[in-house]
Amino acid sequence: MRTTILTLLLLAAPSALATPASAPPILYGGAGQGRVVFDGRLHAAKGLVCNDCHASGLFATKKQALIDLADHRARRGCFHCHDGEHAFDACGSCHRK
Repeated sequence: MRTTILTLLLLAAPSALATPASAPPILYGGAGQGRVVFDGRLHAAKGLVCNDCHASGLFATKKQALIDLADHRARRGCFHCHDGEHAFDACGSCHRK
């Protein structure tokens, strides 16, 4: 019985790491620069899974808007990848007026 449950959990695990196709974008305040929109489906379409950012320590697994201008400059959080080299860093791509 234990082996069966463990097997089922392991088989289900990869799908649990992917962003559901129906998941809505997450909206953050944007600190006066325009609301920030995060759409996990766009990242999933590039082959990323949730743990790429959440298990690596870049982000906690709960919605928090604790990113500031210092993070932009220090390449923390989103800017670990969105540095203009690995991924775009155009402000208007995330900040929406």
